[in-house]
Amino acid sequence: MSEIPSIDDFRAVFLKYTEKAFRLLPKIANPNILDIGCGTGVCTIKLASLTDGIIIGMDIDEIALNSLNDKIRSAGLFNQIITIHGSLLNSGFEKESFDIIWAEGVLHTIGYKKGFKACYELLKPEGYLVIAEAIDKITRKKSLIPKSGFELYNQVIWEKGCWWNEYYSPLEEILDRLRKDGVPITLFSELIKHKNEIAMVKANISQTDTAHYILKKI
Repeated sequence: MSEIPSIDDFRAVFLKYTEKAFRLLPKIANPNILDIGCGTGVCTIKLASLTDGIIIGMDIDEIALNSLNDKIRSAGLFNQIITIHGSLLNSGFEKESFDIIWAEGVLHTIGYKKGFKACYELLKPEGYLVIAEAIDKITRKKSLIPKSGFELYNQVIWEKGCWWNEYYSPLEEILDRLRKDGVPITLFSELIKHKNEIAMVKANISQTDTAHYILKKI
């Protein structure tokens, strides 16, 4: 039996969009970057390869942070990435501490109004908030961007249907193969947890169409 992939392996397919978005930012020497909702650090590790800045990865999931810490140790990134177990809404950071705040797929869980406000306070003057969110969700909340003190600086539209084509469909195929091969579920329990997501996305693929939005503090 070939090695069973992790969810991180599937998620990594979207790092091409992370890189595109980062390269649209103006050059900032040694930026202070806050990666909120960093999880196991798929995006965090990528950001470290794109900048010489210091990155703080923050998440409320301590188990996910433990996984990220393992990656930091393996990659020798102690001097560049720091992890913090906590929430954006009570982070304890001083105001205007960061040049860039990175938030992939997390702002909708925090709440856009509260999330934008917290990010605005933590960003330095003319700092940048980069979010990756479903286009439909942001479209419905677009008026909050200027109201929260930001302007849309740039954006990266992901390929239409890519969440299904590049993530959920391959995940479904792997799960079907593992079941067919009689592999004990305990060996791919991390993957099987996502079966309900697969069904939801399959029923309405367009709902997951996503973009990176680069917002500038004004």
